Amino acid sequence: MENTKEMRTWLDDMQLDHPLVIAGPCSAETEEQVLKIANDLKDTDVNYYRAGIWKPRTRPGNFEGVGALGLKWLNKVQKETGMKVCTEVANAAHVKLALEHDIDMLWIGARSTVSPFIMQEIADALEGTDKPVLIKNPVNPDLSLWLGGIERIYSSGVKNIGAIHRGFSTYQKTKYRNIPEWQIAIEFQNKFPDIPLINDPSHITGRRDMIFDVSQTALDLNFDGLMIETHIDPDNAWSDAAQQVTPSTLVQIMKDLKIRKETDAEAEYTTALSNLRAQIDVIDNQIIELLGKRMTSADSIGVLKKKRNVAVLQSKRWNEILGKMVLEGEQHGLSEEFILRMFKAIHQESINHQEKVING
Repeated sequence: MENTKEMRTWLDDMQLDHPLVIAGPCSAETEEQVLKIANDLKDTDVNYYRAGIWKPRTRPGNFEGVGALGLKWLNKVQKETGMKVCTEVANAAHVKLALEHDIDMLWIGARSTVSPFIMQEIADALEGTDKPVLIKNPVNPDLSLWLGGIERIYSSGVKNIGAIHRGFSTYQKTKYRNIPEWQIAIEFQNKFPDIPLINDPSHITGRRDMIFDVSQTALDLNFDGLMIETHIDPDNAWSDAAQQVTPSTLVQIMKDLKIRKETDAEAEYTTALSNLRAQIDVIDNQIIELLGKRMTSADSIGVLKKKRNVAVLQSKRWNEILGKMVLEGEQHGLSEEFILRMFKAIHQESINHQEKVING
């Protein structure tokens, strides 16, 4: 699969003056709920109305969707509001039913993308369709696996494709439900700049109060659109209640987001500069998070040293680290002077943490 401008045709043909917006409830619960949310969104910048009807849950016993019945509700949304609709498909049977009901767009979830076997089954069922198909990143941070899933869909003759960045699962406790790992999305853009890339802040954050900030970061990084879960009564939603926003909140988010448009050479330069600065901001935040984790380990070392009455400064260990980091730095184009200054500062902060534990 090679990058071509034609990969953007389905999105460019929409001639939008704003990023693509896909919105709607995490789960279709009742016909009334589906239609009420759709009517609240029909005269907004929302381009596709989304609703999950087959819900892959981590453990059995939770609400797993209304099933094929929900496709008829989406058909009613099409007729009553004129909106285009989309839903998630996780196997060949889902694909067959969705195509039979003329669903306008399909997306493949993270739990499906992780399996080449499932992706091939879905690709075979989608063969030749002209409907847009979006592929979410797999649950684990593996760019090759994500690209492999997209290639399988593309190879089946589906040319209207897109990607959804929804973050990656982790055992670490972070402020995100799924850590963004923005650098993977950035690398995706670098490899395939013309595959439309959509951000899913709902699944990245797991919290409605963080959706705006993540959405803005995505737009700063030149994403093509957003998928945001929207519900008339979020707190009582049957699935993922904490991450859904009301239609009125979604409208306000769309108004408040800053969108950088390319209209001339100067604007193109400004946009490119803003994109690179956004990438630096992402990396800087990752550096801070890593340094925080390093100091947590230093605190644990302080506890061990206190128990054994061991001195904080271990010169031999420190010199070994410094020598190793200088060599590592050279391989990444970093000067010895910079590495020495940086790691001396880190080492001093580590000593401060350990002394605080030992003397505390």
